[in-house]
Amino acid sequence: MIYKLSQHAKKEMERRGIPLPMVDAVLEHPQQIITEYQEMKAYQSQIDFGEGKFYLLRAIVNDQVSSPMVITVYRTSKILKYWRAT
Repeated sequence: MIYKLSQHAKKEMERRGIPLPMVDAVLEHPQQIITEYQEMKAYQSQIDFGEGKFYLLRAIVNDQVSSPMVITVYRTSKILKYWRAT
């Protein structure tokens, strides 16, 4: 996926220690895509951040524009809160 990162997303990735290759991987091959926040989409995957600890990495994307814009990126241990059964 060709996308742009908002300044907010860049700052949050740096602050939260989320490397760009992880974000790229989630956007290229998400385990789930869920409609959220005024028709924006959450691209999300469960990822091992080391030491066997899995987190849900979520990228909130506005794909209603010509070049999708990543609004924010975060990881959470509350996987069940956001994961949708298929």
